Formats: sequence, C-alpha cells, structure tokens
Amino acid sequence: MLTIGVFAKACRLSPKALRLYDELDLLRPARVDPDTGYRYYAAAQLEQARLVAWLRRIGMPLARIREVCALAPEAAAGEIRAYWDRVEAETAQRRDLAAFLIDHLTTDRRREEAPMLELRYAAHSDTGRVRPQNQDTAYAGTRLLAVADGFGPGGAPVSRAAVEALKTLETQEIPAGDVLSLLQETVHGAGDAGESDSGTTLTALLWTDSRLALVHIGDSRAYLLRDGALFRITHDHTLVQSLIDEGRLTPEEATSHPRRTFLLKALGTAAPDLRLHDAAPGDRYLLCSDGLSSVVPDARIRTALTTAATPEAAVHTLIGAANEAGGPDNVSCVVADVVRTAVS
Repeated sequence: MLTIGVFAKACRLSPKALRLYDELDLLRPARVDPDTGYRYYAAAQLEQARLVAWLRRIGMPLARIREVCALAPEAAAGEIRAYWDRVEAETAQRRDLAAFLIDHLTTDRRREEAPMLELRYAAHSDTGRVRPQNQDTAYAGTRLLAVADGFGPGGAPVSRAAVEALKTLETQEIPAGDVLSLLQETVHGAGDAGESDSGTTLTALLWTDSRLALVHIGDSRAYLLRDGALFRITHDHTLVQSLIDEGRLTPEEATSHPRRTFLLKALGTAAPDLRLHDAAPGDRYLLCSDGLSSVVPDARIRTALTTAATPEAAVHTLIGAANEAGGPDNVSCVVADVVRTAVS
C-alpha cells in the first residue's frame, strides 16, 4: 500500500485533489484507516490516477472524466477524441472572433487604404460516368460559394436544401463579427430538415467585409491557390482521415482503404468547422465534392487552377479530369477569383 503522499507524487496529483476525487467517487482509496481516516492506495491504481491527471490537464470536466474512466480503453480513446474535436472547434471560433475584434478595434492607415475586393466565380455539377443521378449541389453568387454532396435516398433534396438555407444570408450585410454565429445557426436549421437515412456534406464560403467565412462539415473540400501554391483549408471528417491523423494510416494507404468514403460527420450530426479567412487580390478558391478530390490528385488540381484563364475554364477542366479518371461519383466544382473592384 502507498500512503497518500507517496501516491500523489507518483501520479502527479496533489493530496488535496486526491481527497476531492475520493469525495466525488472518481478515485477511491484502496483502504482508509478507520481510526485516523488516513488514505492508502494500491500501486495498481496509479494508471487510473495518471489518466485522471492527464485528462484534467487537457481541461476535461470531472463529470466527463468519470464517464471516460469507466470505459474500455478503445471506447475511452473515442470519447477523448470527440472531446478534443469540440475543444478545437470552439477554440477556432474564439480565435477568429479575437482576430476580428483586434482588427475592428485597431485604427490603421493600411486598413483605410485596403483595396476594395470582389469575387469572379463559376460553378458546375456533373453526374459523372457511373451514378444514375446527381445528388450534388453547387452554387456560386456574388457573396456565397457552396458545394453540398448528398447521400441516401433523399440526398439530392437534402443537399439542395442546405445550399438554399445559406442563400438566405447572401442578401444580408453581415458584419464579420456576426457572420460565424449566423452561419452556425443557419446550418443547424438546415441540418434539422434531413431524414434519418439521408444527409449531406457542406462546404461553403460567405463573403463579408473583404473576408471569407468558411463553414465545413463532411468530406467536400475547399482549396486556396495563392502565389502559385495550393493549400487545402478544410479537414475531412472521415474515418480514413482520423486514421491518418492518428498515424495509423498513410495518405497513400488511404486512397485504397475499403472504407475511405465513410463519414464521421455530416450536416446535422455534429457541429461544423467555422473560420474566417482573409482574402487577397489574386487568390483563387476551389470548393469541390469528393467526386473530384478522390480521383484527381492535388498536383493536377493545382495545375488546372494555375493554368486556367478564368474560373469557368477551371471548373470545366477539373470536372473533365474527374470524368477522365473514371467519373465514379458525382463531381461538383466552384471556382472563384478574388479581384480588385473595378472603378466605375
């Protein structure tokens, strides 16, 4: 048996914390002296105590720690992953709001002289060469770019409904500080409209104050071509991507994984990713369904975006590339250029 002092040093929890966890039925001592009330712990309890300490360091509430500690290791790992995904999403939203507030409160001559920008865009959706119908929806307007990839018997109307819900924001003048909240509310409402056996991914950019607000859930993607370099600005919510993140699968192995299309998140099942992106003249954005990204490598996507003279040409080149690769899925692309506003 280990005294509470020795046990505390070994597991890096203070005696005060151990007494609290005893009272909360989170980590009971192996024995309590009936006369002195002194607590003793078994060496076998060190692993659980260390787990509690680690979970506290990442900020997990005690009530949830109790639930995690009661699970088998694999299930506990899943709960920790889900908790941290939520923390990262919330942190990203707070980071973007902080960036907006800093920008909003800073009076700077550079801001006054910043160029007026607008979007030049094109969108197209194609059934592909295998699927009998197109369940994708692609849209581009003066302020909204969106791609939704429906699945299940009602996938087509669900994807259309998701984009239509976002189009209600296109006519509003929304301050950058409010746009993320409005996007989240709108997307949440759209997700409630789906049926249990149908759903959709959604990736969209909403123009506001020379910035682009991103909302993303699922495995449709958004890319940015800037100064000749291609960046993927979304993270796939798929099983294979989670295995890549954990180091259990390489990107090359993921391309042939039997469950590479299995989604972990879709509209209405979890909170979407939300971020603000600063736009710059010369930027070219691509939004696409996985009918493109699953069969056309990033290097070819970059070449098409770099060489196409207009968004319209880029869209048709990319869809053509997907169909040349077999067109196994519906393929949708939206391409938009950030340009200086023409002086009238």
